[in-house]
Amino acid sequence: MRTNISYDTQDLWTKDKDHVMHAWTDLQRVREKGSLVITESEGIYVYDSDGNKMIDGPAGMWCVNVGYGRQEIADAIADQAMRMTYFSPFHQMTSPPTAELGAKLAELAPGDLNEVFFSTGGSEAVDSAIRFVWFYHRFRGKETKRHIISRVEAYHGSTHLTASVCGKMHDRSPYSEYITDYIHHLPTPYPYRRPEGMSIEDFCDQCVADLENKILEVGPDNVALFIAEPILASGGVIVPPPGYHKKTLEVCRKYDVIYISDEVVTGFGRLGHWFASEPEFDIVPDIITSAKGLTSGYLPLGATIISERLFAEVSGPDAVGSFFANGYTYSGHPVCCAAALKNIEIIERENLLEHVREVGPYFMEQLETLYDIPVVGEVRGSHLMACIECVANQETKERLSEGANIGPRIDKHCQDRGLIVRPFEHFCVLSPPLVITKEEIDTVVRTMREGIEAAVADLRAEGLYDG
Repeated sequence: MRTNISYDTQDLWTKDKDHVMHAWTDLQRVREKGSLVITESEGIYVYDSDGNKMIDGPAGMWCVNVGYGRQEIADAIADQAMRMTYFSPFHQMTSPPTAELGAKLAELAPGDLNEVFFSTGGSEAVDSAIRFVWFYHRFRGKETKRHIISRVEAYHGSTHLTASVCGKMHDRSPYSEYITDYIHHLPTPYPYRRPEGMSIEDFCDQCVADLENKILEVGPDNVALFIAEPILASGGVIVPPPGYHKKTLEVCRKYDVIYISDEVVTGFGRLGHWFASEPEFDIVPDIITSAKGLTSGYLPLGATIISERLFAEVSGPDAVGSFFANGYTYSGHPVCCAAALKNIEIIERENLLEHVREVGPYFMEQLETLYDIPVVGEVRGSHLMACIECVANQETKERLSEGANIGPRIDKHCQDRGLIVRPFEHFCVLSPPLVITKEEIDTVVRTMREGIEAAVADLRAEGLYDG
């Protein structure tokens, strides 16, 4: 909500620059240039400390699904904080919001995914999912099943384990350590970059074969799990070829490999469904991880949702000694769970899933009008999750030179015109709040066009592009 508070931009900028260590940031650059100070928000808009109004194109970080300034969520947070701020999640204690949310997620999740483990975000949700799979296999006497298969360009978190599972090599710092002896990365199921002349069907089969061949190479008795985002989000909104997920799940079932669907981004309405795995990709995975849209970013919360089939094997009267040694101080935090319950209530009451299924195709159609700009190589995505990939040549798909830095250039020009974009190398990602209207979509696309054209003009002036 907007207020009449005035901010000292220079003072805030300096304090942040001098004392705050930001995530995923070039530490030298942030010390030189500092950060944009965002002070207020409302609907799909944010405001900086100088009062400039901008559409939040990335919805925070794929997460502010119901939009900013929801008084109902703020009231639910305040009410629960006054009623009971915190309880220990250990020693078999719970709270009403925790129990209610667990039951609600079991209702919304596909198939028999009925068991919910709470954490404080997506990284912990994925970390917990992997640790549960190891626990599951070892409890069954399959101690050697510890290897993990992920994909190049996948993003799954920032703990030591999940950062190692990530396949975005661009994000890997040469000054950090990663697990390499039991984590394997498959080639990206990236249709736009498939071999020239290969059909989409053959490419799908090749990607599926990559998984089966890796399982056979490592040994089925050694592979614990395969983890996949339905759409590779941070890797550039890469949509795998049709049938890919169903076929990879079949391979996993064949070799007793657990299938984890990482829906931290795609869950809670981003693709027009509570979870995308079943309605969009025709699979019921063994485990779903979620966060972000679970609370629409109002408070940190993650949830790992596990199949009853798996859980039954490690619980019940015959499961002597099945002690799952994993948990967090804020697992199932009652205030966070209260925020999630109210967030879900708003999505249901306002029919936001149906709204996304209506405006999502329009969003993609309007973005595709940008193809008349020669630097736009591909517009891809689904519903309110999109990426524009820029290239030096539309026909050959040749990439721009590294020095072009076109994504950040486009973001800068768009910000000057009232739109925040999530740039990454030669990609521009958009995932606006689910409440966006068709009129606001028109504004987003018009601003993207102006931003891209301005960035191209810069590149031409600098001799970095001649298209």
